[in-house]
Amino acid sequence: MKVIYDSETDSLNLILREESVAESDELREGLIIDYDKKGRIVSIEVLDASVNIEEPKSLIYELKELKQAV
Repeated sequence: MKVIYDSETDSLNLILREESVAESDELREGLIIDYDKKGRIVSIEVLDASVNIEEPKSLIYELKELKQAV
């Protein structure tokens, strides 16, 4: 997964897989989901990111571990 913030366009793009985009849906104004030819999500784009995201220039990555039953 790749996260790109473009300050020039004020857009944040979460790239989930390196596939060609076959279709895009704008779920609401400024929120675009891209799909590959199999219908899988390729990327999520947020326009006007500085308005819609609290801190578009910072990233916290958290990995939740699965707890095994004892």
